[in-house]
Amino acid sequence: MTNNTFKLEDFAITLPISQAARITAQQFANQQPTSAKAEQVRLNTLAVWVVNDYLQMMDIPTNLTASDSWNPIMQLCTDVADLEVSSVGRLECRPVLASSQFCSIPPETWEDRVGYVVVQVDDAEKEAQILGFVKNVSTETLALSQLQPIETLIDRLAQLQTSPVDTLVNLSQWFVGQIESGWQTVESLLNSLDARPALAFRSPVSTPEATQEQAENVTRRAKLIDLGIKIDNQPVMLIVEISPADNQKTSVRLQLHATGNQMYLPAGVQLKVLDNSGAVFLDAQARSADNYIQLQFRGDLQEEFSIQVSLGDMSITENFVI
Repeated sequence: MTNNTFKLEDFAITLPISQAARITAQQFANQQPTSAKAEQVRLNTLAVWVVNDYLQMMDIPTNLTASDSWNPIMQLCTDVADLEVSSVGRLECRPVLASSQFCSIPPETWEDRVGYVVVQVDDAEKEAQILGFVKNVSTETLALSQLQPIETLIDRLAQLQTSPVDTLVNLSQWFVGQIESGWQTVESLLNSLDARPALAFRSPVSTPEATQEQAENVTRRAKLIDLGIKIDNQPVMLIVEISPADNQKTSVRLQLHATGNQMYLPAGVQLKVLDNSGAVFLDAQARSADNYIQLQFRGDLQEEFSIQVSLGDMSITENFVI
């Protein structure tokens, strides 16, 4: 969902590379075991330093030395060029050389990032150009034509200052057993309720062609939604189920169930999926005899969305990233 018709040279921001930046970059490079690794670390350091200077000019607080790119072990073991933006998160600052049409985005930088800035470093290392910004990536190669003007970075950081990135539930981490607080297995959540629900929760729906391996890759977690949306003082239960899909996508299935002794959801309760702009992408509404409602879609790695449960003028929203 990128729209980049602007010319990079018209929107790029040129900044000098300070002597302190060059000295620090060379010091980091001298600690590396090979010339290729030394060049990688040197360029990464210069890119991070330039973006740090830019954000400082914009009165956006950063913590340069807290970044992984300033950690000797991380420099040696990974290809990272991150900058810690205070109270927001980590911004990846990827370097490119003059005449480059593409930028490398290593897989180790695809998570835990609030965005990606591309910085062109000239051969003389006297100045650099901040070419543009993208919010998400899902491939190792980013075409520079996909970059958005750097002003979108400032808007992004302002948005995150009011809605921090750490409020996002990271679904990709669920596959490796890293589950955010508040999300439980369906079984354990049901056991925690005073009364078992009348509805028997079924296993993930599968087609006849589904393999055992596919079934084992399904991860499902549940959470009670009780901010005013209750059925005779019983909360409703939101179930989020994820599984790998084709073309490196993730299949997401959402279900909203009644709990306790209630057979049906209240008529009019809504389940919505919102895209990262807040627009409704999918929605379902319970009728008078629905014991659950369901939505299903597929998303790309790093794609953000929100789930909203509402009844009348009461609602609750959970924010996710794949």
